[in-house]
Amino acid sequence: MAESLFIPTEASKEEKYGAILPQIEALISGEKDLIANLANISAVLKESFGFFWVGFYLVKDNQLVLGPFQGPIACTRINLGKGVCGTAWKENKTQLVPDVDAFPGHIACSSASKSEIVLPFSSNGEVAGVLDIDSDKLADFDETDQVYLEKLISILEKTM
Repeated sequence: MAESLFIPTEASKEEKYGAILPQIEALISGEKDLIANLANISAVLKESFGFFWVGFYLVKDNQLVLGPFQGPIACTRINLGKGVCGTAWKENKTQLVPDVDAFPGHIACSSASKSEIVLPFSSNGEVAGVLDIDSDKLADFDETDQVYLEKLISILEKTM
């Protein structure tokens, strides 16, 4: 796939996801390097939706370690069960958080972050990392984001 992206400008959130998911799949399907794929996925999501922060944490030495991302600097390491990312990893379940200040144990990597969605992804039956997306707006994520981002995670897991 060429290094170009078609993002419908006057589209609903659902239409944008519908447009970018096949492009992401085409972009990463021929590439086996995980870091390259995570970097491109981060860039596509940031460019498509203008999220405050989009990135990945990878499980290494029993911690989540910062991987490819787009946005301001971030926490480098997160322990199992700590914050939204550590909880998604521990529970192996998407965390949809409309107000991060109301999430018990939230780790404030940036005070500008107001809402968050975190999705775990697996390799060989084990959580390998999480996709973390932050917004500087309260309640910016909903079930539409969850449904389409979980589809994205399925696409990613096929390449691992």
